[in-house]
Amino acid sequence: MKKRKLVLLGILTLALVPISCNEDFLETSPLDAISADATWADGSLSEAFVFNVYSSLGYGGFEEEGLSSLTDEAMFTHSGRGVNVITEGSLSPSGTGNVNIIPQWNELYLAIRKANIAIQELPNAAFDDQTLKDRLLGESYFLRAYYYHQLMRYYGGAPLIDAPYGLDDDYTIARDTYADNVTFVTDDLDKAISLLDGKDVTPGRASMLSAMGLKSRVLTYAASDLRDGPTASAKSSVLGGYSNLELVAYTSGDRDARWTLAKTAAKAVLDATTGYKLDLTAPATAEEAKQTYISIAMGGGSAVGDAAARSELLFERTHSPLFTAESNWPLGGIHQGINNGPNGYHNWAGNTPIQQLVDDYQMMDGTDFDWSNPEQASAPYENRDPRLAATVLYDGAAWKPRPDDVAAIDPYDEIQTGTYSDGSGGIIAGVDMRDSPIENWNGSRTGYYVRKFIDPDPSLVDNQSSAQVVPWPFIRYTEIILNYVEASIALGDEGEARNWLNKIRFRAGMPAITASGSELLDAYINERRVELAYEEHRFHDARRWMIADQTLGRGIKVMKVTATLKAGATPRTPYQYDPTVYDYTYTVVDNNDNETRTWDDKMYFMPISRDEINRNNLLIQNPGY
Repeated sequence: MKKRKLVLLGILTLALVPISCNEDFLETSPLDAISADATWADGSLSEAFVFNVYSSLGYGGFEEEGLSSLTDEAMFTHSGRGVNVITEGSLSPSGTGNVNIIPQWNELYLAIRKANIAIQELPNAAFDDQTLKDRLLGESYFLRAYYYHQLMRYYGGAPLIDAPYGLDDDYTIARDTYADNVTFVTDDLDKAISLLDGKDVTPGRASMLSAMGLKSRVLTYAASDLRDGPTASAKSSVLGGYSNLELVAYTSGDRDARWTLAKTAAKAVLDATTGYKLDLTAPATAEEAKQTYISIAMGGGSAVGDAAARSELLFERTHSPLFTAESNWPLGGIHQGINNGPNGYHNWAGNTPIQQLVDDYQMMDGTDFDWSNPEQASAPYENRDPRLAATVLYDGAAWKPRPDDVAAIDPYDEIQTGTYSDGSGGIIAGVDMRDSPIENWNGSRTGYYVRKFIDPDPSLVDNQSSAQVVPWPFIRYTEIILNYVEASIALGDEGEARNWLNKIRFRAGMPAITASGSELLDAYINERRVELAYEEHRFHDARRWMIADQTLGRGIKVMKVTATLKAGATPRTPYQYDPTVYDYTYTVVDNNDNETRTWDDKMYFMPISRDEINRNNLLIQNPGY
């Protein structure tokens, strides 16, 4: 006889459960649960169950601690959050770091179990809306693939479980190979593509294009250096000495064939839809390019920006109660401003850009920024790639109106992260630095703040109850272009690579790339870095390219800005950025007061926690742990 199952649905309320006035009150079924039979007999309840599968996505990349702060994009301001065990290479199976940043093995398997229940039950569900049934099944296949892809890119090959375990089942299971994981995930995505073809596209829910985009990412990763066993072994003695390399990489097969699959998957997305403002034949103006990039970051979720930029989003996390209620203030994307904004606005300066990221934005003419160039060093934020000003708040940058209690210090609404001469031998501390008179413990340690993903609408005051609705871009169209460019370079199709790379560059106001060979690859790597900054790609890209020792492991560089009065000038009171009154000096210095970064090749993969291995003695640990 089939066992009766109870499915807990946190998003269903007690009001959904009928209460009788007869002997039924003697029944002991929980009133905050819906039976499986009832769930899969009703389209709305089935949909609610699948929404609960989405809930494991959390806030996307809008957690308080960002993945960017584990890379050479940013530094996390506040000590004691577990970030340093990753950036300093001391991660171990018994100390797995900050759970808000790295998806944990057990959390991902809980999500997979929910997806497996839906995949098992939906084909025989009793409700008669076949279109809805197919859509929910397609979404469930996509979500299972997404959670497995998270396991793959953080941990490597994982045990492949395609059905929910019962209470009496044996939970011990060995890890499957990385190659088998890729096949499993792409098969799920092919099913999702078929089932979601022609279905309505709803922001926040998976679509056919979502599945196609994820397939492009999975296959691009699969063709990369870290996932090619011979290449990875040659580049790392830790991986070369690992006796179970098949768990984290391909150990045989044709790598060009893998790149061909990646290129084909990316081109399918490029042919199926279009992105945002990618049809330019020459660079946009600097101001147009800046506003375009801001619009892309807003994803149609702000009154400031072009709603048409939503076309970039192939899969996003919407910030509404649709899947996960935004109840844990101040976490989540609706509070991205308070989590990361300047302390001079009573914000928390969580994930602040570091100098290495700022330096990698080119000059407007396409040349690299150079501190040894006196003209550039004296005005380092002028005439730069417009995406810099749309991503980073630096000293003197215009921003939102100050709170009432700060407006007297800065009535001009400009970022102040330097120290400025007061004309009497004293120093004025910028209101947004760590020596600020406003909540200095929340001041940036790097001299910068993130602007990207913070709604610039002046009516939204970050440190108050007003909340932004900017979506998190899990997958966007431009990522797929970059995947296509990478595969084209790997396969020697450089003309195609330059053509698509320059579409992105023209939109960004930057001149065309004409490079070839290794210079073209370097140009691509840098373009991907600045275009996708703060979108959780750098953590994975630096690893899969196996350049982490040269990038993620670098010590943190930060900016110190000082301003001295020009001869005969009168200081601005209150202080205001003014190069006609002050001489500004920009000094890059090391910052080791919060963490000392290093790189260990074991960090190419996260460790499986000791608790997981104790529960399942068939699991083999990752290399280096």
